[in-house]
Amino acid sequence: MVFRSEDVPAADRFDYWVELLGRSHAPMELRSDCADDFRASQRVLDLGAVTVWSAAFAPQVFRRTPKMIRQSDPETYSLSLVLSGTGAGVWRHRETAYKSQDLFVTSTSLPSEIHSTGVATVAVEVPKALLPLPRDMAARVVGAPVSAQEGMGALLAQFLTQLTADPAPYQPSDGPRLGTVVTDLVAGLFAHTLEAADFLPPETHQRMLTLRIKSFIREHLHDPQLTPATIAAAHYISTSYLHCLFRDEDATVAAWIRRLRLEAARRDLTDPALHAVPIHAIATRWGFPRAADFTRAYRTAYGLPPRDHRRQAPEFLE
Repeated sequence: MVFRSEDVPAADRFDYWVELLGRSHAPMELRSDCADDFRASQRVLDLGAVTVWSAAFAPQVFRRTPKMIRQSDPETYSLSLVLSGTGAGVWRHRETAYKSQDLFVTSTSLPSEIHSTGVATVAVEVPKALLPLPRDMAARVVGAPVSAQEGMGALLAQFLTQLTADPAPYQPSDGPRLGTVVTDLVAGLFAHTLEAADFLPPETHQRMLTLRIKSFIREHLHDPQLTPATIAAAHYISTSYLHCLFRDEDATVAAWIRRLRLEAARRDLTDPALHAVPIHAIATRWGFPRAADFTRAYRTAYGLPPRDHRRQAPEFLE
């Protein structure tokens, strides 16, 4: 679902925005000095029980009162990655300022007042029932400052931004699976914040470890020494356990690495800005130090050698 304020008459925009947030989040009181000429946009992705949305909006104040909570409470946690802008949240137990690259945690079950400048954000709504954490710990999580630039916060932020930047490759049937990944990341972030990792079930620990390993692989694709053995050593696990983690994936560890490297090389080969870069340089950049090995793997994957594939790029055909 996509909303753009420009598609609504100016006099109706703010009221429509209030109604829209009531459906996608929870009923709230909203105030804005820009209500007469309000600007906002929102894109909502349905991932089964989990919802991910990106939005940009003019300065406003969001207020959720005890009366509203009694009347309607979807019992969800909301985690917002602030891409730009600043603001502050006020609860009975805490006041928190936030800025760009912060993760901001709220709960529909706790009264709050959020003051926001013009903000661009990516957010996720997760039902509390899906998070294996004691419910009485909500107050310790909500409003806690979380950086999106390191650790679990960075892992969640990377996944959300990648997902919302280009959801086109995903099918509707992928939604519940993506929702499970998001839920595990949120649970891991909460556990880290609360130092309560023992509350996570074993399967969540395994999924979290697999996600960390995949992130590690993406960051080190250029290294020709990236192998199952070096990956296992970097994560203090055995090579056999690493292979067990990938048992439910669509490829072995080595095949997954090779596929990512070839996909990256293919993007570079068809990038007009890189047409002057020699093919062997691109191969080396993505972990193929031997040109013959790269050509063989590329032909096997795509049916053409890299040189022919590059010649078919639009820039060469013009």
